[in-house]
Amino acid sequence: MTKTNSLHAVAGLARKLLPALVAAAACGATAMQAHAADAVVLYTADGLENLYKDVLPAFEKKEGVRVNIVTAGSGEVVNRATIEKDQPKADVLVTLPPFIQQADQSGLLQAYQSANYKNVPAIAKASNGAWATFVNNYFSFVINPEITRTQPKTFADLLHPDFSGKVAYSNPATAGDGMAVIILTSSLMGEDKAFDYLKKLEQSAKFHTKGTGYLDVLLSRNEIAFANGDLQMDLDDAANGGLSLKPIFLAAAPGGQPTTFQLPYAIALIKNGPNQAEGKKLIDYLMSTDVQSKVPDIFGIPGRTDVPLAGKNGEAVKQAISGVKLIPVDWNHVMAKKADWTARWKSDVIGSSGKETEVVKPK
Repeated sequence: MTKTNSLHAVAGLARKLLPALVAAAACGATAMQAHAADAVVLYTADGLENLYKDVLPAFEKKEGVRVNIVTAGSGEVVNRATIEKDQPKADVLVTLPPFIQQADQSGLLQAYQSANYKNVPAIAKASNGAWATFVNNYFSFVINPEITRTQPKTFADLLHPDFSGKVAYSNPATAGDGMAVIILTSSLMGEDKAFDYLKKLEQSAKFHTKGTGYLDVLLSRNEIAFANGDLQMDLDDAANGGLSLKPIFLAAAPGGQPTTFQLPYAIALIKNGPNQAEGKKLIDYLMSTDVQSKVPDIFGIPGRTDVPLAGKNGEAVKQAISGVKLIPVDWNHVMAKKADWTARWKSDVIGSSGKETEVVKPK
């Protein structure tokens, strides 16, 4: 075969392969990429996109590897890792409680005591080294302040006709922030009254989303008026994403104190991942002082206590949480109740309404 014919043959093969390669690239971390020696795969809950964009290029340059990211709801990334358990495609997992505890109990995680975990409080990491808090955060609700001029103060306010068809929150089965709705209402009202309340609220609900990050876009588009979220993601989307958003906290009763709890992003090494060596290096890097010092830039709270919540955005976080009551959460109790709560939400709250429960990210 002549050199010219060889080039034509290669070009023809490239034309045949190009559509498949483009489709594969559009899917995020492909199976081929996941197993490549020069790639490390990160499954992550949504909300930290701007941090990754800022810090990962330096890691890739230093290590000579690509970081392939799959972003979805916190429960969805764990479900994906569970399906792939016998042939893992990812190396590192970042997700929220109680899904990080679920991943640990399901045997998805490899214990790894990063040297950079030493300044993470004992209460904020697994005693067996399976996970540690990466970015601390608070559960919140969110409104579009340009549309909702008078913000709701209590949970009962959401039952007002003004919110009819304008409420949405993420599916508790697939999103940690969605499960947080059940956790907070159950903590404040008791389990039975909480589900009675959510059943009433469902009359005003438009739909439920598979992940929580989608809701900020829908709020800013005025497709809904109220949603659940978390403080870090909502403040970041408002400041850096150009969305019209305002995080708020609700009280259990009129005149009561707005209440919430910590809902951190946790990081872990996936057992038998295709590139565990680089996975460990990625965890070390993300928990390093340099990266942790950039966490306040995206309105997060550093997981390490030796890194201060500083700067303009750090002050914004402090101001947003000022006057809000923080309650503790027993995550062992949540894990024990999670399956029952999910089933009860599907049967008692959604019932036979046929309402959409897994709306996906808008274009």
